Amino acid sequence: MATVERQSLSAQSQRLLNQVLQRPLPRHIAIVMDGNGRWAKQLDRDRTFGHRQGVDTARDIVEFSIKHLKLETLTLYAFSTENWNRPRREVDFLMDLMQRFLREQVDRLVKKNVQLRVMGDVGALPESLQNEIQYAIDRSNSNDGLNLNLAVNYGSRQEILRAVQSLVIQVQDGKLEPESINEHLFEQALYTQGLPDPDLVIRTAEQRLSNFLLWQAAYAEFWTTPSPWPEFSIEKFLTAISDFQSRPRTYGSLNNHA
Repeated sequence: MATVERQSLSAQSQRLLNQVLQRPLPRHIAIVMDGNGRWAKQLDRDRTFGHRQGVDTARDIVEFSIKHLKLETLTLYAFSTENWNRPRREVDFLMDLMQRFLREQVDRLVKKNVQLRVMGDVGALPESLQNEIQYAIDRSNSNDGLNLNLAVNYGSRQEILRAVQSLVIQVQDGKLEPESINEHLFEQALYTQGLPDPDLVIRTAEQRLSNFLLWQAAYAEFWTTPSPWPEFSIEKFLTAISDFQSRPRTYGSLNNHA
């Protein structure tokens, strides 16, 4: 699949791009990239073929976000804590795919002023992948453009439990009073510390959150498509953003309702 820089936008995509740039963009878009394996099976191909195509789609979305949207934060759900239950061959392939993606893309991302972040239990990943992640993070640490946040070995329930445990330890050590714990302090213990909450969560192939950003997405707008991730296009991405822009965001109040 060609990257965005080597492809011209369709007339419909250009129209949508012009439209969304006229209104405030979401600060943070989070995407659950699902359906790679099923898409490949429908083509009578191995599931790994779908994952390779899924990486191309992710690269296109990242490139487009940098070049045309100037997004603040883009989070991609790359590997969940539940994904370990897949066949060993597929898991090993995914680990290798992520490692190769980082190795091949880090220089390009750094040149484009992208700051790479990874959230999840990185310590449980293969050592070679951990090293590649740390190298990419260190290389891009001083950048102040797009925050590209990869969720790897991530589960939101586990993240919340980890945050609670860290606060309990601080209380036990006398460093924190229980009554001082509030939402702001709790958010500082999450993987997303320092990032804005997602405004828009996009899900392909399914219509559920799948243990993704349960705390952070409390007031996010949710947009789904039956299309599997390898078929997710720039036009669909812009359609999701346009739909987000058309929704009143009241955060539980009546201020924006007639």
